[in-house]
Amino acid sequence: MKQLYNRTLSFFNVLESKIAFYPTLLAFAGFNFAFFMLYLENRGISKFLLEHLPPLVIENGDTAMTILSSLISGLISMMVFSFSMVMLLLSNASSNFTPRLLPGLISDKRHQIILGIFLFTILYCIFVLFAIQPTGDEYQLPGVAVLLGILQTVICFYFFIYFIHNISQSIQISNILQNIYKVAKDRLQELVDKQKFKEVEFPETENWTSYHSEKSGYLQNISFTNLVDICVEHDVKIHILPVKGKFVLSGIPLFKVSKEVDEKIVKLILSNFNFSREELVADNYTLAFKQITEIIVKAMSPGINDPGTAINGIDYLTELLALRMQKRDTSYIFRDEETYVKLNTIDFEDLLYNIMASIRTYCKHDITLVQKLLLMFYCLEKQVKNNNEYSECLRKEAQNLLVDARSSIENEVDINTITNLVKRFNLQTT
Repeated sequence: MKQLYNRTLSFFNVLESKIAFYPTLLAFAGFNFAFFMLYLENRGISKFLLEHLPPLVIENGDTAMTILSSLISGLISMMVFSFSMVMLLLSNASSNFTPRLLPGLISDKRHQIILGIFLFTILYCIFVLFAIQPTGDEYQLPGVAVLLGILQTVICFYFFIYFIHNISQSIQISNILQNIYKVAKDRLQELVDKQKFKEVEFPETENWTSYHSEKSGYLQNISFTNLVDICVEHDVKIHILPVKGKFVLSGIPLFKVSKEVDEKIVKLILSNFNFSREELVADNYTLAFKQITEIIVKAMSPGINDPGTAINGIDYLTELLALRMQKRDTSYIFRDEETYVKLNTIDFEDLLYNIMASIRTYCKHDITLVQKLLLMFYCLEKQVKNNNEYSECLRKEAQNLLVDARSSIENEVDINTITNLVKRFNLQTT
């Protein structure tokens, strides 16, 4: 039951990122709320309101039907416009920045909830309209239900104003960078807080039995609680081979087990791996480095040429790299001080190289960005704590940047500026 709960929770996290998730829930709620209000109408709620606050009750059936019809058509127009704005935002972000931003923008709960509120009100008004039936020369009027439909529409207007404000803020690159940074920082800080800083004893896994994946996709979520339960129950240890967030092909080894296990246990272990066709920063912090790097590269492409955005991106990269240096390159899952699962993570050296390899290509000719990158290396090295390996990685990438910059910059003044910075920061190794 516990394993089923964890897998269900993991599935819900994936489902929640879909743009139609909250609108569907709220639309269903609007449908049910309409019938609930009609049930209250049959219990005489409109009669009570008519006796105490008669100005609030519409007594003419044709007027009520006209008002509800107008509300429905107006809300549909607003919803179509809102969906168009969302599509414009996604298209703008994809063309101007990077397509990797789309899953994060689509999963924005504020946009989903606002669209869901529109659907809630539209369905509510439609089914209340159906309930207005003529009886002889008169209409059966659900007065309170109609009044609530009007009030809900007024609320939708305020949400629409908020939506326009929020959508105009969402397309600004400074806010996009800040949101990526915030989500990645929270995820990294969580991982740093969970890790143990004492020496970890875990056996060598070279001769362990390997088992492959039956699915293809990005390794998004893993139910570690269930895996530890399996390890405890069957007296085994598990080594997860691919780095979380990487694309895993079917038939490629996915994990190793300390001893050979039967097919039933293998399927039980595999059920705790969740694959997806899209990536989210909240699940994989390395995606934030990719997104910010691609924003920097796109900003410095000849078609855009926006050094200001690139400088802002380097500032966020500096902060995230400083936090990443506090995390170990290999993660372990514990229970009661016993290590059960080993999880490979991307090495700091590989992460830094992948970032700088792309940035050097488009930024090596710009003296302003070269200075900013050298300052980044200087600040990061100042934060290295008793880790000569990280310091060596920083100096190695600083040297690679200098080689490319000196081959691309011809102005002697700029070259002297770079040389003076290197001496000042004491970054050169050769």
